[in-house]
Amino acid sequence: MLFNSWEFAVFFPIVFILYYLLPHRFRWMLLLGASYYFYMSWNPKLVVLIGFVTLATYFAGAWIGKDAHSGKSRKAALLLGTLIPVLLLFTFKYFDFFSGELNTLFERIAIPLSLPMLDLVLPVGISFYTFQALSYVIEVYRGDTKAEFHLGYYALFISFFPQLVAGPIERSGNLLPQFREMHTFDYGEAMQGIRRMAIGFFKKLLVADLISMQIDPVFASVTGWRGFPLLI
Repeated sequence: MLFNSWEFAVFFPIVFILYYLLPHRFRWMLLLGASYYFYMSWNPKLVVLIGFVTLATYFAGAWIGKDAHSGKSRKAALLLGTLIPVLLLFTFKYFDFFSGELNTLFERIAIPLSLPMLDLVLPVGISFYTFQALSYVIEVYRGDTKAEFHLGYYALFISFFPQLVAGPIERSGNLLPQFREMHTFDYGEAMQGIRRMAIGFFKKLLVADLISMQIDPVFASVTGWRGFPLLI
């Protein structure tokens, strides 16, 4: 679901209205359900991946955050909590690149070896939620933030739809406490938010998209362009 789509134009107001109609204790459930629906609208199967990253880093953070555990066990949890997301990111995003480069190298130096190509679908937002989960585990280990023992709030922190597919990568100490805060509807803040969104849509739809119509053909065939158009 793209932010500049009719689907999002319907989805976002519904979530916004329901958020303020629901009692405070149910709001995190609404946001979590909306975030997973938002993510699954592109490819439902890939929810397994974000769910796995969430569980792996949640349990790693919870283990590190318990004072009863020794330094060695905390280091082991840190290792697993960082290694698992990194391996998943590498597999989906970089494995084929390195395989292709190494295969080219092997061919040039006459080594009879060929690495496989996985041809996996790149999950939307995988870099953002992977590094957000990594930063959480590392900050808990360093003592910069407390471990989150509520799985629902932590899952929402990883999957929060406004920053899931385009960032920014948010620190847990900034975002997690906001899910527990009691928010009342404020007309002034709502209008400020609408204005900021409108400016963003203007930059995206009427500036960036129009410019891309001229730029994309150049990037698609750089060798076919010369001089000033290429410089621009």
